[in-house]
Amino acid sequence: MYLLWLRVAAVFYGLGSISAVPAVLGRRPRWQQLCVCFAITGWLFHFVSFVEMLSGARHLAALGLHEVQSTLSLLIATAFMLVWIRYKAVSFGMFAMPLALLLALVPALGPDRHAFSSPFIRSGWIFVHVTTLLAAYASLIFSMIASILYLVQERRMKNKETPGFLEWLPPLDTMDQIAQTSLVVGFCCMTVGLLAGSLIAQEHIGAAYFLDPKVLLSFVMWILYVVLLFVRRSTGLRGRRAVYLSSAVFIVMLSVWAANLLSSVHRFSVP
Repeated sequence: MYLLWLRVAAVFYGLGSISAVPAVLGRRPRWQQLCVCFAITGWLFHFVSFVEMLSGARHLAALGLHEVQSTLSLLIATAFMLVWIRYKAVSFGMFAMPLALLLALVPALGPDRHAFSSPFIRSGWIFVHVTTLLAAYASLIFSMIASILYLVQERRMKNKETPGFLEWLPPLDTMDQIAQTSLVVGFCCMTVGLLAGSLIAQEHIGAAYFLDPKVLLSFVMWILYVVLLFVRRSTGLRGRRAVYLSSAVFIVMLSVWAANLLSSVHRFSVP
């Protein structure tokens, strides 16, 4: 039964990951309440699964790979709950919920097997992995272009210049909303892409996949993306600084992409 409870917990962790985006970036109280409710519900199911898992295995410590992953996921969710209880801060949920989901999802698929036996499903996950990561790149490029146009429009207005051929540019608020929305869409795509890639890679390579420096760099890139979103939202970053920050994250993304192309561990073929 522990697999059933773990799968239910993974579903609620996924819902918590989705609700964390509008809760933190949009600062919407209703979404914050939903995020916390999903996290609490997922934690409760996960704790029941954890107790049943150790009871069935007849030992008190996590020994197998899946047991370690499930335990680490539970600890991350617990840390988020403690932070919320003490500080009422939901921002940590943008990191904690996706990580808890990533670590819990593979053990929830079944004992001593990584993921998918069907080549069709495997190829489907690879398609999702590649497509969503490319969408994340495109979203960041679009956001960077919108930020550059924002800078051009702002400079023209400060110098009180006539629009000329730039009269087609939308208002500053519109361009800022476009840049911010593009970042949020790109973040969601990147999260899904990394999750899909991690699932299919564990089936082909196993836990050694996460020892590859290029893979670790990919998750560092994801964290930088979250930082970019948080800084833009919390400080109202616009103009030249927003362009610089978006450009820096985009350069890191290009570096990760190039490194993954050269990585022998990252490559795995589709049957």
